Amino acid sequence: MELAFIPSPSRGVLHLGPIPLRGYAFCIIIGVFVAVWLGNKRWIARGGRAGTVADIAVWAVPFGLIGGRLYHVITDYELYFSEGRDWVDAFKIWEGGLGIWGAIALGALGAWIGARRRGIPMPAYADAVAPGIALAQALGRWGNWFNQELYGRPTDLPWALKITSSADGRVPGTYHPTFLYESLWCIGVALLVIWADRRFKLGHGRAFALYVAAYCAGRFWIEYMRVDDAHHILGLRLNNWTALFVFLLAVVYMVVSARLRPGREAVVEPGAEDSGTDAGDDAKKDAGTPEDAKGTEAAGPSEEGKDGEDAVKDVKNGADSASKG
Repeated sequence: MELAFIPSPSRGVLHLGPIPLRGYAFCIIIGVFVAVWLGNKRWIARGGRAGTVADIAVWAVPFGLIGGRLYHVITDYELYFSEGRDWVDAFKIWEGGLGIWGAIALGALGAWIGARRRGIPMPAYADAVAPGIALAQALGRWGNWFNQELYGRPTDLPWALKITSSADGRVPGTYHPTFLYESLWCIGVALLVIWADRRFKLGHGRAFALYVAAYCAGRFWIEYMRVDDAHHILGLRLNNWTALFVFLLAVVYMVVSARLRPGREAVVEPGAEDSGTDAGDDAKKDAGTPEDAKGTEAAGPSEEGKDGEDAVKDVKNGADSASKG
């Protein structure tokens, strides 16, 4: 008897008049806004200008969406190019299917282009946006809930996910909500990176590497629970091998970076500190400096003393003239 479960939405799209609002796309969009908002706050705290994160995101987000879609289509090509399938569906990104590995890879390329155009060190930018990316993933995973996809093995746990759709080979029933597991894990990753960055002053890309390593650790066991079709290598799903490989790369980067470039970048955005200094100098000039006040005070008494001496000389000369007369 099913006592409790997480219900799936009856449909993944709402129509606002003639405009369709798809749950999957909505979750992705909200995630992007949260990532930019948090990244902007962290960037300003590091000494950067407001708005820089959003400017670079204009490059990173489109590249990330393209990369995520490419990874999904390439690794699950049979869904689009096998017999009976329509290859045009490969472009229907709103129906789901974004590979995080491709999204991060091409998204990083787009961010590098944007950062290079602004003269900003890419590792510093990556450190600033890392927790926001994790939160964006946490929100984006709820798009899978709207599409009733990427769930785990059957279970009768109270938090089981109720699948009602039978499309694309789905079997209605209750399953592990792996989308929820990953969403919660990503929130934990974001909090971990924020804490570690404050505690250890991570720099030169190490906060981003920590995010990557922590995410991969969780993705490995969550991926292992999933039951959707996937390519296997030596008994493990392809994404398990990808998570393991990327995890090792991230750990190696953190160790090597800490030895070669310890500490944190002193300047993350050229000119940001200069503009603040110039403003301070202008204010100081308008208010006057202590040296100017001191000079004014010294000048005052010296002029008054000179006038007094002239008056004494005039009186003395007058007295001498009177005595002679």
